[in-house]
Amino acid sequence: MEIAPFDNRDGYIWMNGKFINWNDAQCHVITQGLHYASSVFEGERAYNGKIFKSEEHTKRLFKSAEIVGIKIPYTEAEINLAKDELIKKMNFTDCYVRPIAWRGSQQMGLSTSKADINVAIAVWNDWASYFKIEDRKAGLKLITSPWKRPSPDTAPSEAKASGPYVICTMSKEFAETKGYHDALMLDYRGFVAEGTGANIFFIKDMEIHTPIPDCFLNGITRQTVIEMVTQKGFNVIERHIKPEDINQYDEAFLTGTAAEITPIQSIDDITFNTGDDTRNFEFMQDYHNLVRS
Repeated sequence: MEIAPFDNRDGYIWMNGKFINWNDAQCHVITQGLHYASSVFEGERAYNGKIFKSEEHTKRLFKSAEIVGIKIPYTEAEINLAKDELIKKMNFTDCYVRPIAWRGSQQMGLSTSKADINVAIAVWNDWASYFKIEDRKAGLKLITSPWKRPSPDTAPSEAKASGPYVICTMSKEFAETKGYHDALMLDYRGFVAEGTGANIFFIKDMEIHTPIPDCFLNGITRQTVIEMVTQKGFNVIERHIKPEDINQYDEAFLTGTAAEITPIQSIDDITFNTGDDTRNFEFMQDYHNLVRS
């Protein structure tokens, strides 16, 4: 399905406390958030008209804003209500939800003392998944990115902030130009970190290993999946994983709001099991049922 351009759509966007026509939701090209990446955002999913873990996402939005010095001029309750009302106004049931807060055009430059803060929420229903359904079923092919996740004392790793995502977009482009679906990102120490926009897990028997999120985002879907598989009797081990160690695992998968649970077919020249008889497939079904329950 071809996705319509985002700058010309029907519907509404909640912006600075009001519902406005989608095509009227604009900001000036001289905007601090655009020039200096002064923005934070969330990625959320609604299933059957209800946002999965909406309050947790809003809390993270406010935490991210606090970390980068943005004071959101609304309460968490107001943002939660606006998200729900926007979904109803758009008449969506299953959709993607994107709240964002950014510094505007009142002040330009690196100083933020007089910057105005803008907040918007948009929803759309043509992101069925971050990856094509046929690629999710077959499993993704990953290549190791030449770009690495930075040290937490050089980038706000606990904030879902726009700036650090430039590393992800460069890594994604690197992978796609070489014929892969996504990239595996290492951290500044050379340990396995994550995909370009999703956390990563490895399966061996009844053990599931995943990197310690000490320099990248501890995803809400990641936390959900850890709780889900632990309840199923799996032993989840968070540890530093060396790239040379990943060939010992039978299966691997990515997790994220848009990716949900997506199996990995290969990383570089290392292959993993995929298909209907795998733990990956079982977890995909479990997660599908969980978010719609």
